[in-house]
Amino acid sequence: MITDALKVFVTVAEQSHFSKAAELLNLSQPGVSLHIKNLENELGAKLLHRSPKQVSLTEAGAILYRHAKVIQARYDEARQEIQMLRDEVTGSIQIGASFTIGEYILPKKLAEFAAQYPQVNLQVTIGNTQEILSAVRGNQLDIGFVEGEAQASSDLDVIPYMKDEMIVVAPFGHPLSSSVVVEQNMLQDQVWVLRELGSGTRAFSDHFMEQTAIRPKRSYVFTSSQGVKEAVAAGLGIAMVSRWIVHKELATGEVEELRIRQLHLERSFSIIRHKEHSQSMALDVFLQKLLFVKK
Repeated sequence: MITDALKVFVTVAEQSHFSKAAELLNLSQPGVSLHIKNLENELGAKLLHRSPKQVSLTEAGAILYRHAKVIQARYDEARQEIQMLRDEVTGSIQIGASFTIGEYILPKKLAEFAAQYPQVNLQVTIGNTQEILSAVRGNQLDIGFVEGEAQASSDLDVIPYMKDEMIVVAPFGHPLSSSVVVEQNMLQDQVWVLRELGSGTRAFSDHFMEQTAIRPKRSYVFTSSQGVKEAVAAGLGIAMVSRWIVHKELATGEVEELRIRQLHLERSFSIIRHKEHSQSMALDVFLQKLLFVKK
């Protein structure tokens, strides 16, 4: 296989010596030399400068080395995934998610995973971003999904997951909804429906209001995205929410999107893990499915 020849080539390049590479690979030195010769013949280029004491990469060899490392990594990933298809994945995963992710994105992902790996027990805790961060730090959860800016720290690994579009919505028939484009100053002195402190959505909307110097006339606070959505639909006020949570209501006309001039709002979703938390095969497979098959 070409991967065998690349493995030999990479080992020779890293050891700068044919005999040392042959020893590491449990091959004869002539066998190592044959692999290198076959590669050079196939590529039509000299890959190594040879001397009695050591070898070094030619310009062509440096190019092949760089790409060979990538090919090896991808091959190892593919081999691991294929191995997982043969092995029965069992165990349990304690998952935490902030409201938008836990209520509107994860259910479909979990259903797909459970259909393929029915022996894995999935338990989901939904809370606001700060609650999920605290639970992961306390090793109460194996993994967490949070909204907004999550910073890697001495105890947490942060993996970027996906982007999320934020929009401003209003009740059907709201005075602002008659405008094709809403100027930012038209958001002044409006009644706003907000999430509670500690929520990623609340942190995002607070930052937006601070940056644009928007002053609410009055605000109402709800501790769930569902509550915010229902309050807006009932006519309580306007809100900044993820497009995920209102896509059905936008389609039916229960709420209306306010299109703000020259404004595109976006935030990040992240996966968080405790650095010292043990990771099971079930969690490894779950993460691969999420990170390699994203919407």
